[in-house]
Amino acid sequence: MATETSKDELLQLIKRFSAYLTVKISNLFSFNTLDSRSVGAVAGLAVAIVFTWRLLRSNSGPRRRQPKRQASTTSSSVVTTQPNAVSIPSGGVCSSSEDLRVQNVVDEFFQPVKPTLAQIVRQKLSEGRKVTCRLFEVILEESSPEELQIVSQATVRSSVLEVLLEITKFCDLYLMERVLDDESEQKILAALENAGVFTSGGLVKDKVLFCSTETGRSSFVRQLEPDWHIDTNPEILFQLARFIKYQLHVSPTRIERTAANVFSSPSLEQFFGCI
Repeated sequence: MATETSKDELLQLIKRFSAYLTVKISNLFSFNTLDSRSVGAVAGLAVAIVFTWRLLRSNSGPRRRQPKRQASTTSSSVVTTQPNAVSIPSGGVCSSSEDLRVQNVVDEFFQPVKPTLAQIVRQKLSEGRKVTCRLFEVILEESSPEELQIVSQATVRSSVLEVLLEITKFCDLYLMERVLDDESEQKILAALENAGVFTSGGLVKDKVLFCSTETGRSSFVRQLEPDWHIDTNPEILFQLARFIKYQLHVSPTRIERTAANVFSSPSLEQFFGCI
C-alpha cells in the first residue's frame, strides 16, 4: 500500500510539473500563438513519453522474475487439485490493471491546459500594447448620447468588466465617446469609477476622452495610433482601416468584413471567449 501511495503521489507530481512546464513555455513564446502551442505540446509529450517508459520498465522487471518464484514454490510443495480445475495466473490480472492505469495517466497528460484570461487577452490582441475603444454599446449599456441624457446614471456592462480590467493591466487603454454636455461626461466617469476601473485596473481618468462629433473620435484614434481600435460604427472602422493595424467591429448582427484587418464580434467579451 505504501508503494502504491508513493507511486500515485509521483504521478500527480509529474502531471502538475508537465502542466506547469507547458504553461511556462507558452508564456515564454507567447508572441507567436502557433509556435507556443507547438512547443508546449512537444514538452508535454516528451515528459509523458519518458515517464510512461520508465513506469513500464519498472513494472515489467518484477513480472519477469515472478514465474521463477512461483516455480520454486510449486516444486517444494505438494498441491492437490481437482482434475478439471483451471489455474489462472494472478500476474495477468495485475498486468492488465497496471496497463489500464498507465493508459489513464497518459490520457490525462494530453488533456489540454485551459489558458488564463490574461493569456487569451495577449494572444487575441497579438501582443498589441495600445488600445482605443469607444464606450457606448461596448463598455456601457447605453447606446447613444441621447439615451445617456435621459437616464440618471450611466451603467457599465457587468459581463465586460473582467475583460476590461485585464486589458488595462496589459495595454495602454484609451476610452472615448461622443457626448452632448458636461453632465454626460460626469455620468460616464462616475460609472467607471463605481465599477472599480480606476482603482482595480490601470486606467486613469485622463485616458477617458470626450468629443462632440463622430469625426472627433476618429481624430482621437489617428492621433493616438493604437495597435487596436474597438468601435461599433462601420464607417469609422472603414476610414481607419488604412491607418490602424487591427480593428474590432462590435455588432450584434454578423456583417461582412470591410477590410482584412477588421474583425467582428457580437460583444467584446465574446471576442475573448468569456461567453
